[in-house]
Amino acid sequence: MPFYSKLGLLPKKRHVQFRRPDGCLYSEELFGTEGFSGPSSTMYHIHPPTQVYGWTPKYSTKVEYVETDIMRMRHTMTGGHRLPPKGDSVTGRVVLYGNADCEMAVCNPAEQMSYHYKNAQGDECIFIHFGSGVCHTMMGTLKFGPKDYLVIPKGVIYIMVWDKRQNGADGKPVDGGPPVENTPYGRFLLIETVNGSHLGPPRRYVSKEHGQFLEHAPYCERDLRLPELPLTWDQKGDFPVRIKARDLIHEYVYHYHPLDIVGWDGCYYPYVFNIDDFAPITGKLHMPPPIHQTFEAHNFVICSFCPRLLDYHPQAIKVPYNHSNLDSDEVLYYVEGNFGSRKGIEVGSLTAHPQGIPHGPHPGTIEASLAATHTAELAVMCDTFRPLHPTKAALALDDTKYPASWQGEHFPGLSSGKMHLNGATVPPVHAAAFPREVHPVDVIRAAVPQVIIPAPGTNGASGAAKPGAGVSTANVWAP
Repeated sequence: MPFYSKLGLLPKKRHVQFRRPDGCLYSEELFGTEGFSGPSSTMYHIHPPTQVYGWTPKYSTKVEYVETDIMRMRHTMTGGHRLPPKGDSVTGRVVLYGNADCEMAVCNPAEQMSYHYKNAQGDECIFIHFGSGVCHTMMGTLKFGPKDYLVIPKGVIYIMVWDKRQNGADGKPVDGGPPVENTPYGRFLLIETVNGSHLGPPRRYVSKEHGQFLEHAPYCERDLRLPELPLTWDQKGDFPVRIKARDLIHEYVYHYHPLDIVGWDGCYYPYVFNIDDFAPITGKLHMPPPIHQTFEAHNFVICSFCPRLLDYHPQAIKVPYNHSNLDSDEVLYYVEGNFGSRKGIEVGSLTAHPQGIPHGPHPGTIEASLAATHTAELAVMCDTFRPLHPTKAALALDDTKYPASWQGEHFPGLSSGKMHLNGATVPPVHAAAFPREVHPVDVIRAAVPQVIIPAPGTNGASGAAKPGAGVSTANVWAP
């Protein structure tokens, strides 16, 4: 993050003696990026952070992509029973799409984590769809719940501890989510950098000089929840820490609890941002997707489509216009509500629209949206500047009928003889509205005054013909 924060015990100056109650020195660690020139934090451990052993390779995380040469629209359905509980918050991740810059995965954990975890390969943006719990990190504690973005930078050690979901007296989940039998703890969407870049707020919303959120930003520092106490675990024993690096999970063993930091300060730390705190930017006419942007990294962005007032021009079309995003692939994860421009989309669905294929509203949705004043849709979008590829898991959850869902009459009023514009019924103005023997050009021509235009060789404005010259008449407007 761009702004300074601190937590716990700190000495007055950096790189000076800072002693434990028993007289031994705390172990200082610079936790930095970009070769000591990027955002960093300085941390103080009870034990030297270098005392690890047992580098055991566990399993590969290298993703195998399929249909890399096929470009089509896709609908990946992960809601309800289609994604059964599996593994824990790390081993249960199912990668669906990705490329050389990012990976998108979903997870429905069946069990709690029994180890701590560090992603040394990239930043993680975990969007909590259902469930709640606590994420204990080396830099403090973060409580999470539905609709939270949990942003964990590269290298931060953490463990996610979920609350067990419960049914109420009526036999239905207390939190209103999916059945407990299918989702015992919760579900989340993971968007992860794999190109070494870091997630942050859009640069246009942050001061270049001071790193402060600017006034036109849709969220600001007050909306972010930073790590809190408890911070420090002072325990000895063997504690496994799994580290993702080089497309492989390694396991190291610490002789002490890995969350042994007593204090830290700096600009590099995990945090939580709830999507309901995003303040959508609206306009008189339909605004483009960049106004929904929430985070960015190298070669991709993350956007939040939130409930908002719709466009207020009296003739505004409320759903997105047809568009070809020629440099980006687009994946939307549907969280809740009725997405106005789509039909047949379930909660937990992902749609993928590749660059080069125009996409836009489904048939009938434009007319249906004209009288709407607001939308209750909620979705998370990832736009990438390199093509996204599906995995075998995505194909197994594929709705093969989706590419054909734009077929059919987009404007039913054309066939019924009536069009509905902003609630008023008007006859459609097209060729079929005129008798077969009368062309609309003739109707317009008849309504335009006749003007005498001198033909070449006449006497100008008088219209008198010169000897041997004819007089030409024409309409001001001609097809």
